[in-house]
Amino acid sequence: MFSSPSRSSSYEPPHQLPAAPPRHAFALGSGLLLLSFLFALLLRLDRRPFFQGVDDSWAAVVDPSTADASAEPGGLLVVLDRLGGPLGMVLPLVLLGCLCVYGRWRSGLFIFLAAVVANALVVLPVKQLADRPRPPHPSVLVNDGSYPSGQVFGAVTLVIVVAVVVFPPRARRWWWAFGAAYVLAMMGSRTWLHAQWLSDTVAGALLGAGTCLVLWRLLAPLLETEAERRASNSLWL
Repeated sequence: MFSSPSRSSSYEPPHQLPAAPPRHAFALGSGLLLLSFLFALLLRLDRRPFFQGVDDSWAAVVDPSTADASAEPGGLLVVLDRLGGPLGMVLPLVLLGCLCVYGRWRSGLFIFLAAVVANALVVLPVKQLADRPRPPHPSVLVNDGSYPSGQVFGAVTLVIVVAVVVFPPRARRWWWAFGAAYVLAMMGSRTWLHAQWLSDTVAGALLGAGTCLVLWRLLAPLLETEAERRASNSLWL
């Protein structure tokens, strides 16, 4: 006779956290990884691939000779360079530790594999395969191997794993916008500093997204178990 006001249309069931992977995540991720490897192989076989003209044009746009070539990199460029370096490894490890404290070791495993282990097992072999020289006169200290950008790879993986394990859907929309701006800023900074070619940064983004999608799909059963136990307050069981 009377309807319950507490169960009105404004009621929203709790959302799954960690998030479930999208459909075809494994196929899409595998395709991005394969594409990155194929371009690395092309660079190995041809030192001037078909996209080198685009790289040269962009490098000319950000040529330091158009400004004071002796000037030190600005504050934001320095911050992004540090975030792409060793500090970029500290951030996912700190997040991993925080999650494990609350019993979310499955999410921690996803972060560790995608943002830490993959940097050594995915990025370094692709760098060795491509063996691409850096642009001339980089403004920061760099090592050998320009393709792909490890800094952009780290930025993309950090953005994706945080979106998956930290934010519910509504907040995730804002995080995606912030994450996209962060990744674009990292890509721009690497080319502005002449540390990498434009195509290297694009490859780093594709490789990072592909790695996360594949691992997200492979670890989906573990993450789903965590989501169920989180909903029942039994994470430690």
